[in-house]
Amino acid sequence: MIPNVKKEVIDLGDGRSISIETGKLAKQADGSVVVRCGDCMLLATAVSARTANPGVDFLPLTVDYREKFAAAGRFPGGFFKREARPSDAEVLTMRLVDRVLRPLFPDDYHAETQVMIQLMSHDESVMPDALAGLAASAALAVSDIPFYNLISEVRVARVDGKLMINPSKEQLEQSDIDMMIGASLDSVAMVEGEMKEISEAEMIEAIKFAHEAIKVQIHAQQRLREAVGTPAYREYEGEVEDEAIYAKVKAAAYDKYYAIAQEASAKSERSEKFSLVKDEVKALWSEEEYAENADLAELVGKYIYKTQKEAVRNVILEKGIRLDGRKTTEIRPIWCEVDYLPSAHGSSLFTRGETQALATVTLGTSREANIIDSPSEQGEERFYLHYNFPPFSTGEARPLRGTSRREVGHGNLAQRALKNMVPADCPYTIRIVSEVLESNGSSSMATVCAGTMALMDAGVQMTKPVSGIAMGLITDGQNFAVLSDILGDEDHLGDMDFKVTGTKDGITACQMDIKIDGLRYDIMEQALNQAREGRMHILGKLVETIKTPRADVKKHAPKIIMRTIPGAFIGALIGPGGKVIQELQKATGTTIVINEVNEEGVVEILGTDPDGIAAVLAKIDSIVFKPVVGETYEVKVIKMLDFGAVVEYTQAPGNEVLLHVSELAWERTENVSDIVKMGDVFEVKYMGIDPKTRKERVSKKALLPRPPRDENRPPRDENRPPRDGNRPQRDGNRSPREEKKD
Repeated sequence: MIPNVKKEVIDLGDGRSISIETGKLAKQADGSVVVRCGDCMLLATAVSARTANPGVDFLPLTVDYREKFAAAGRFPGGFFKREARPSDAEVLTMRLVDRVLRPLFPDDYHAETQVMIQLMSHDESVMPDALAGLAASAALAVSDIPFYNLISEVRVARVDGKLMINPSKEQLEQSDIDMMIGASLDSVAMVEGEMKEISEAEMIEAIKFAHEAIKVQIHAQQRLREAVGTPAYREYEGEVEDEAIYAKVKAAAYDKYYAIAQEASAKSERSEKFSLVKDEVKALWSEEEYAENADLAELVGKYIYKTQKEAVRNVILEKGIRLDGRKTTEIRPIWCEVDYLPSAHGSSLFTRGETQALATVTLGTSREANIIDSPSEQGEERFYLHYNFPPFSTGEARPLRGTSRREVGHGNLAQRALKNMVPADCPYTIRIVSEVLESNGSSSMATVCAGTMALMDAGVQMTKPVSGIAMGLITDGQNFAVLSDILGDEDHLGDMDFKVTGTKDGITACQMDIKIDGLRYDIMEQALNQAREGRMHILGKLVETIKTPRADVKKHAPKIIMRTIPGAFIGALIGPGGKVIQELQKATGTTIVINEVNEEGVVEILGTDPDGIAAVLAKIDSIVFKPVVGETYEVKVIKMLDFGAVVEYTQAPGNEVLLHVSELAWERTENVSDIVKMGDVFEVKYMGIDPKTRKERVSKKALLPRPPRDENRPPRDENRPPRDGNRPQRDGNRSPREEKKD
């Protein structure tokens, strides 16, 4: 059967376009589209179960994004030669799409839903992650899945002061903004990115610019849905509701939760009090009643949470009091410490309220760079950050199942916040590890603060220190409160999580998730301005702890020295089978890495012993040493021979040359030892390459005064017989072989 293909084209206004096509591929999915820009093609599918699993009170949404190596004409690495677990870049793209889609599904829709996006064809000039949100939403748009509020995502860059949508990699490298924005027609739902110290006003301008482009893409999805003639959204069984039970729960719990919320208690104390109220409310119904009504326990639990959320939010809106007693703009108490771990190259502790992060810095060579190998990107990172969130940080005991998507996302945010403040000429590969030891809100921002101090403690010459803060929002549609430095509960019960990092001069990274529709720009502006005040306060605490980076790395930390050598000498430094470089590393206790750049060898020498590093430098000088004809050099006798002495250039140990007996002195020398002895140091003149022997020639006598000519010595007789008096003169017309035959 010939497919009935429908297509919409989005004009980007600069000669580029994006097409959305449906009806050709994956027709058994509830919805499927192919999004194309240039030669980049993404296939997105959406499938949702018809009914929800019993007892599920949330949306079990899975967003999966994969880049196929065949899309770029490449083979996967590894032994099995097939795609395996997702890369960090793929995980980050999944999170970007998930964070926009999830809050826009109906609150009572709990059916298993899966959105899958895969890169099928790669174009070097198109960054596919910027198209993933559009592809996911378009797949939902052509389905009957109840996703009423279509979205899209775009990347915004600014090159030479001009904003642009979905730049190429080359353009992005020249940009001072790299932001991903996800939004519906009505409001922005997600912002994430890094910047080179831009202002709050510039950030708002970029978000508004992106939102206008997103509206165009959403209109294209709406036209595609109409062209396809997609049936009405499917009916589904929503949550069971019982107003009588809700009224009973609220009457019993609201005032108690309200009172606890304004007591200014610590997390553990507050949690215990909340739990006691929960138990009291549950006890209002007997075991028989729970047994008779299968939905009762679920309804009571849901209404308890709803009542608690309402009480906490109202305390903030009505009284301006937060769960721990702070004002809306107040930052929790902060204490910091650096050089906490004696063996780490750099370390710091950052504690803000009940959130604590321990950061370490490790310095290495380019060999320790993080290798990136994916269909859409190949390269390496010389600066990277890993974030760990163990269960004990929240007082829990739960299984450890590897690095979570949350850990990847929080680590990436902190890395982007800090990386532009590390000088481009820093010779080290730098790895930061943040161990979250306590968590009650904004552990990623604690990681940024701890990472800043650990870098400075390690002697990394940061351009400027960076701090970070998480902002929250509580609103009832009319009134609102912007909260600085939010708690975990305020994040969970609130309407916005807005993380902002920056220096004293501007924003370096941000991450914003909106949980409500229709966030006004004036609220966003207030949040950004309030965030700046909080950042400056936190930055002051960091600078009080360590004002400037250490002048040098610590004694036990490795020093790195860079040397550039001509490409022709790389082989000599490595040696046959790596023999020279391996023996040199073993003898000096250093790590030596050689990279070929522009036909030159860039040598990295990493070590903790200055003498070892000096020995490596001396060896390099020896290998690349090239004497100049006519120049004078100091040498040392290292070996005596019958026909001369082997000497070594003192400025290039190991670089040897033969000083022939004929070049020792002007007078005839019978014994070499009459002129020089082992260990003698003197100067010689470099005479260049002997055309007959093809070997280097040096001379000692060339630097000595030439003896005067003996006027009484008779001139040499050209016809005299040989010195031994017996050897006949050779006939010039006959060869030696003919004379011997005779």
